[in-house]
This record gives sequence, C-alpha cells and structure tokens, in this order.
Amino acid sequence: MEKFFDIKCRASGDRPHCAVIVATVRALKMHGGGPTVAPGLPLNDVYVQENLELLGKGLCNLGKHISNGNKFGVPVVVAINRHGNDTQAELNLVKEFAIQNGAFRAVLCDHWANGGLGALDLADAVIDACDTPSKFNYLYPLNLSIQDKIKKIATEMYGAGEIEYTDEVLEKIKVFTEKGYDKLPICMAKTSNSLTGDPAIKGAPTGFMLKINGIFVSVGAGFVVPMVGEISKMPGLPTRPSIYDIDLNTKTGEIEGLF
Repeated sequence: MEKFFDIKCRASGDRPHCAVIVATVRALKMHGGGPTVAPGLPLNDVYVQENLELLGKGLCNLGKHISNGNKFGVPVVVAINRHGNDTQAELNLVKEFAIQNGAFRAVLCDHWANGGLGALDLADAVIDACDTPSKFNYLYPLNLSIQDKIKKIATEMYGAGEIEYTDEVLEKIKVFTEKGYDKLPICMAKTSNSLTGDPAIKGAPTGFMLKINGIFVSVGAGFVVPMVGEISKMPGLPTRPSIYDIDLNTKTGEIEGLF
C-alpha cells in the first residue's frame, strides 16, 4: 500500500478513495504466536479450533495496518476472509477490534464459498467508503533526503526505532544524491512476512533496529530501492514453475492444472 500510494499515485496522479485490508483469523493467530504453517502439512489445532486468547494477541498486527492506512487520509475497510473453521466469537472479536481501532467498516466475506454473493457486504462497504469525503496525503515530500525518506517509512509504517546503514550503502547514497536521485521516491525491498526485516518476528513490534544492507536506483522506473535484511531480488519461483502443469483442454474449453 505504501509503495502504491507514494510511488504509483505520484506518477499517475490518481488519488485513492479508500484502502481495503484483507484479514483472516488464521493469520492473526500466527501473529499472536501460533506456529508457522508449513505447506502440505496438516494445520496445528490452534488454527482449526477456537482460541480467542491467541487471536487477541495477534490483533495488534491488524491494528498497525489500519493505522498505516489512516496515515494517508483515506478510510480503511477491513475484509475478514472467513475460513470454514472460524467460530462466530473469533470473527466478532476481529470485527469489533477493527472498528474500535480506526477502521471505517469491518465486514465478513465468504466469496471463496459463495462467489460474488459472498462479497456483497464488502462491495457496499467500499462504495460507502469511497463516497465519504477524504483527504489523501503522501507519507513524505520528495524534497526530503534519501535517509529522511527511509526513516519516515521505517518509523511510521513499520514501527522501527533506529535505522542502521552499512558503509557501502552510505557511500552509494552520497553518489545518488550528487546525481540528483535523492528527489525520487523510495521503494523498500523488505520481507512482507513481518513489519521488521526478520520474517520470523510477528505481531507489531516497536523500537527495533532496521538494517539497510544494500541500495540501488531504478532510474528508468523512477525510484530508489533500499534492501532490508536477507531478501532476494529474484521472484520466488519453485524449481518447476506451475506453468509446466497448466494446459487448456480444447475439447471442454477448461483450464487444467490450476489447483
């Protein structure tokens, strides 16, 4: 969202009318301390049975994302994607927390089971949010230095307390500034699994150290890219990409191999 608002919207001139956060009980339980979900293995009992205590501990992550959306001056709609094992008490807890912590509206969605009909409440909420007067703002002005922009994102979006740079990064920032690239927006390259640079740290920690290990500039695209922690610049493709197993059945017209 931050990248879209601060980079894409600057370039296009588009002004968003609302932000939608998709949340699940299962993910919030993980942010509360639940075990990591391993692909192909059965879910831990905490994810298939009611556990309000664990869920309550993870709600801080949702609260941070709501706060981040509100920083841009647009209403935030929370779409609670219902899973079959979610209990009504768990869904109610998420919904109530979202409203109490700044969401414009929080709605239950089960379009995975009911198609479009399962997302009607979400559609209505988005329409109402877009019809509500709002004042969209960027997170930072472009005339800030590269380091000040990084600090703004790290402290306000992530909750970091300090930013650490390697000597090589500091030298590159100096060169970029001399070339005028300091007037470009920032595109942080960071794990999406955590607000920190460590994918194993869940919840909504504050005051942590965010380390910038590398930095480069995409001059054609028009942004500076700081590298946070251990992150690959290559797409995360498996050894055998799924495209090899997807085909069109010319007799039935159906696409095979998607699931």
